[in-house]
Parts: sequence; C-alpha cells; structure tokens
Amino acid sequence: MKDEITIAQALNGRVRIHAARTTQLVEEAAKAHHCMPTSAAALGRTLTATAIMASDLKSSAEHITATINGHGPAGTVLAQADGEGNVRGFIGDPNLYLVREDGHLAVGAAVGTDGNLTVTRDMGLKDTFTGMSALQSGEIGDDFAYYFAISEQTPSVVGVGVLVDPDGSIKAAGGLIYQLMPGADEEAIAFCEDVAAKQKPVSQLIESGMDLEEMIHTYFPDAQILAHKDVRWHCGCSRESFRASLSTLHDDQLKEMVDDGKGAEIICQFCNSRYFFDSQQIQQIREEKKCGK
Repeated sequence: MKDEITIAQALNGRVRIHAARTTQLVEEAAKAHHCMPTSAAALGRTLTATAIMASDLKSSAEHITATINGHGPAGTVLAQADGEGNVRGFIGDPNLYLVREDGHLAVGAAVGTDGNLTVTRDMGLKDTFTGMSALQSGEIGDDFAYYFAISEQTPSVVGVGVLVDPDGSIKAAGGLIYQLMPGADEEAIAFCEDVAAKQKPVSQLIESGMDLEEMIHTYFPDAQILAHKDVRWHCGCSRESFRASLSTLHDDQLKEMVDDGKGAEIICQFCNSRYFFDSQQIQQIREEKKCGK
C-alpha cells in the first residue's frame, strides 16, 4: 500500500484525526542517510509527525520544519514537510543501535531530554511562526503531544512508530494523531482518554495491513473521512540550487577554489546527494558574477 495521510473528524466535529502510513518514506530516508535501527526510528518518527502537521497546508510554498535536540547521542533530528506531501530530513548521528532492556529500540536514550522541540511554520509570507517546548521523553510522540498542548493550546494524543529490522530495513512506519477541537466537552475528553488507553502501537497496525480508514474507524466508529493526501520522501535539491549558493560566496573564496585545482563538492544535508563543481565551472561562476549575470 502506498504512503498517505487520511484526515477525519469524529464526535460531531469535536475531535480531528490524522492517520498516516509512511513506510516507504521512512525506508527511503533511512537508506539516504545509511541509518542504523535506532537512528532510523528516531528520524522516521520525526518525519511522520512533521508530515502529519503539514498535511493541513495548501501548497509546496507552505512548509513546516520540526527540529529536535535533546543533547543525546543522536544530535539534531530535523524534518521538513510541505503542503504537497514532500518530506525530507536528517539525523545528526545515523549510526545508533541502542536497545532497551525490554528489547525495544531506545529512541528516548538516543534523543535525550535536555533540550527542545522547535516547530517553524512558513506559510509563504514575510513572517514565520515559531513555537518551542521542552522535550519530555525523547520518544518523539510524547514530545509532539506536549508541544501541541503548550505552544498551540490543542490537547492531543500523538502516536508515531517505526518497526525496523536488524538489517536496518523498515518493516512498517506510521502515525495517528487525534486532537480536541475548541469547545470539546467532557464527553469528548473522556472518549479520547479511553481510546488512548486501549490504542495499539501504530506501527503494528500498519504492519498488519490495516488501511488508514479502518484504523480510524476502529477507534472512532462515527468518524467522517475528510481527505486523503499522498506523502513521500522528496528533497528537491538540485545542482542549479547549489550552483546559485556558490555564486553567493565572496570572490576570494571562489578564486581559492579555482587556484587549488580541487574544485568543490557539496553534499546535501537532507538527502546526502553529492554535487561536484570542477575548477573550470567555478571560474565560470566568477566570471558571471563579474558581468553581473
């Protein structure tokens, strides 16, 4: 089944629900960054939560960036997603394979809790909105739930999960977020609390082959499906964009690259794509700058 996000509402509009299947997306991210299992899980959970947040945006010009740094061995975990379902990201240390005593991947230990989750919303306008909250567990889902409550005043249950084989391949990945809307009454709150208490790990449901509508209706039988949106791993970097970046360098820096004869290799931090510019190509950039092109 393809990756997608399904959006729904339940309890007469008092609860909004987002369910996501992101197995292929996380698999491609893990391959791009050569992730070991714990790093893959941490990055995959962050990509999934960010993709769900961005699914309410309208276009590729609007995007959300979520940055997590708990000063654990994982370092910075960053995900960015736009309104057309394009998602990209990276993790500081992709080589982590930490396991808890119960056999589960130790994502919280990898991420750490001495830091923050920062979310920036860029709506394609002059100003951006940035919210921040302290990390609670480093397990990602709890941290996004706390962010929604503190920074956006939206009580939420956030479940994100990634099942990783020991060889690093992704067996299943996805997320389920349900949020109380303004004016939700005690009945709606109690219903969501009951759902949270009996909810199974999302990654297990995805692995079982359950589709997203079925997942939503399992917990919210009266749910009304509002939309289906595709989601995918897509960086969008290009040789042209990095060439433009080189042209912003001071001429002395470009001249040094030309004189040493080694050229310049640029590696995209989001997808690890490599772009090489030889000395002749860098000299051409210098000449274009001098001509005002």
